[in-house]
Amino acid sequence: MKIQNFKFNERGLNRFFGPLESKIMNILWDGSELTIKNVQQKLEQEKAVNFNTVMTVMNRLVDKGVLQKRTEGRSFLYRPILSKDQFFETQSKELTHELIEEFGSLAVSQMLDVLEEVDQDLLEKLEQKLKELKKEN
Repeated sequence: MKIQNFKFNERGLNRFFGPLESKIMNILWDGSELTIKNVQQKLEQEKAVNFNTVMTVMNRLVDKGVLQKRTEGRSFLYRPILSKDQFFETQSKELTHELIEEFGSLAVSQMLDVLEEVDQDLLEKLEQKLKELKKEN
């Protein structure tokens, strides 16, 4: 699943989704399968949200391949296709591939420069990963 509109100027889930989509995804990642009404009630703890708006956004998330929808009786139940961790792993991998495809060694060099500035532990993990990759080849 590839999210089409990555937003560099946002943070967290808002880089991948709109504000309401992000809230809905967090609600669904925190629970099990939920109906539109369940999600609407949880959203309304912060601010009133129209049922039809929630339904439209949730169905768009199904169309995007982020949520699954199934029928139980007269209700539809929704749940995320991936866990939150799996979603971030998938998206970060996709973004990394795109950066390397577009910018090649420049992207890798910039990642290393930033990594060195940010976290020495991450740099050590990268060194270990590189050693493992060299042994495999």
